[in-house]
Amino acid sequence: MSTAPNSQGTFGSDALAEIAALRATVESLMAERVTPAIDAATERAEAAVKCTTDEIRHQASRVSDAVREQPFMALGLAAAFGFVVAALMRR
Repeated sequence: MSTAPNSQGTFGSDALAEIAALRATVESLMAERVTPAIDAATERAEAAVKCTTDEIRHQASRVSDAVREQPFMALGLAAAFGFVVAALMRR
């Protein structure tokens, strides 16, 4: 019976050592591969958002200028669009 606690103690310490080694491996992989990949994806997403925001502002400016230049045309287009949406909603 004296060997049972020793074998369990050895097994427990071996398991703890293996868990510590696995934890170190996971932390190393996170630092070497995952974190840089997330950083790169974040940078690409931020660049895409900036580009999209700039394009939306540019298009909004163009629409605003067109409405100022031809207000009756804009009113007619808005009315036509409303009519089409209403017709589609009735179906």
